[in-house]
Amino acid sequence: MENKFNLTREQNVFVAKRNIVDYIWKSANLEGIGVTYPETQAIYDGGIVNGLTVDNIIAINNLKYSWEFILENDHIDYDFNVICHLHKLTCDKLVLEEDLGRIRSTTVNIGGTSWKPQFPIESQIKEELQELLNQPEKTMTEIAIEVMLWIMRRQIFIDGNKRVAMLFANKIMIDNGCGIITISQENQPLFFEKLIKFYETGDNSDLKNWLYETSIDGINLNKKEISS
Repeated sequence: MENKFNLTREQNVFVAKRNIVDYIWKSANLEGIGVTYPETQAIYDGGIVNGLTVDNIIAINNLKYSWEFILENDHIDYDFNVICHLHKLTCDKLVLEEDLGRIRSTTVNIGGTSWKPQFPIESQIKEELQELLNQPEKTMTEIAIEVMLWIMRRQIFIDGNKRVAMLFANKIMIDNGCGIITISQENQPLFFEKLIKFYETGDNSDLKNWLYETSIDGINLNKKEISS
C-alpha cells in the first residue's frame, strides 16, 4: 500500500487548513452529530446557530480545538498519552469529567451488531499500539489506517472513539505528508456496513483497502490541484 501523497508537513497542513470545516463536518456526521455544512462553518467562525442542541455546538467546537492541536504540534510522539489527550479535547463537556481521557470501565454496545468489544487494559493498549506503529515494511499511510481502525474496534473510551481514532490517524498522516483521511457523506453508509463487518470478524483488510481507495485527500503537486 503505497503513500498516495508525498508532501512536506507544511504542505499537508495547508491542505488541512484549506478544508478544515469540511473535515469537521464529515467527522461530526460520522459520529451521528446532525449538523449541516453551513452550520458547521458558522460554529467554526464563532457565530450563533439556532436550532442546534448545546451538545452539538460543543462537539463541533471540540473538533475544532482537536484539529488545532494536531496542526500546531509536530514534535509529539504517537503514544497512548496523545490518544487520551485527544479524547479530552473531543469529549470535553460531553462525557463525565472522570471519563475524560480515561479508559472505560463499563461495557459498551455497538449499534447494528451484537458484538461487544473486550475491556481495554492500559498495558495491552500500549503494547498493541507500539506493535502497529513499528511496522517498517509498511507505509505510514497503511499504518495510520490500521491504527485508526484498531482504535475504533478497541473502543478504548466510553464515547467518541471514532473521532479520536480519525484525529490520531490524521496526526500520523499529516506529520508524514501522506494526506488526510476523510470519509465523504455519500460513502458513510457503506463505511458503517464495512465497519460492522470488521468489528465482528477482526479482519481489517476489506475496510482498509476501501478507505485507501476512497477516503484520502491531498495535493497533487504535478497537477497543482486538490485531489482525493
